[in-house]
Parts: sequence; structure tokens; C-alpha cells
Amino acid sequence: MTTEQQRTEDRELATEPVAYWTGIAHQEILAFIRARQAEAGFTQPQYWILRFLSPHDLAADDRGTTLPELTDTTKSYRQAEDDLAADAEILLERGWITREPDGRLRITGAGDRARTELKARAPAWRAHIHAGIDDADYATTVRVLQRMLRNVRGEEDGSER
Repeated sequence: MTTEQQRTEDRELATEPVAYWTGIAHQEILAFIRARQAEAGFTQPQYWILRFLSPHDLAADDRGTTLPELTDTTKSYRQAEDDLAADAEILLERGWITREPDGRLRITGAGDRARTELKARAPAWRAHIHAGIDDADYATTVRVLQRMLRNVRGEEDGSER
């Protein structure tokens, strides 16, 4: 591709609607990740539950948490079809979590091993998603999206507008 052709393509791409492309990217990447997790015998919400209960991952300690607390913690990224209560029941049946009399959920040794095994697969999934994209381009993309979010939120970042 010549420099002029690249400039023409860049001008055309610059007019593309960001909401469309970010929406499509979100749907397709989430579907890819969830399909890989399903192949491993998990749903994404089950994985979240295990991660938020594990003191070796996202839990601050091993005192457990309640389903309403998990629901609140995951509200910004849960999908409409996600049912944490149903997924917690499956994890209870598998023996990967327990429920205390006070309703607190705790991860078991088997659950933490399952969480570790699934987490070990994530780098390969990331590599597949990021194939052909160098870290500098990825970082630029994230910075651009962060700036767009600040713009639509009306947040100042100290630079001149």
C-alpha cells in the first residue's frame, strides 16, 4: 500500500462510527471468550464467582461473600442473561463452593483448583484476540477509548480543548 493509499484509508476509517465498532467488538470478543470458557466447562459468571471468592485471586480474604454482594460487584459487566444465583447453585453441586449458615459463599480447594486451571487458559485466549496487534497499537487504542469516555462524560484531563 502506498503512503497516499494509507492516508485515504485512514481518512475513511476516521469517519467510521465508534459506537458501532466498539459494540461489535464487545459482542464478538465476549462471545469468543464465553465459548472458550464453555469448552472448559464453565460459564463466565461461574468463573467470576470463583475469582471473587478466592483469596488467591480477587478476594481480599477468605471470609467469603454473599450472593447479593457478588451481584453488586459484577453489575457493571454482567449480561442480561447472566444468573449468578443459578451459577452459584451449580458450583455448590460441584463442590467448588460452600454456603455457610449466614449465607456467605466460600470457595473450596477443588473450586480454587478449577479456577486456577481456567485462569491458566486466559493467556492463550488473549494471544488469539491480540494476534497481529502490537502492544503499542493496543495501548494507543485503549488510550483513545479512555479519552472518548472522558469526552462523553464531560471530564477534564488538564489538556487544552
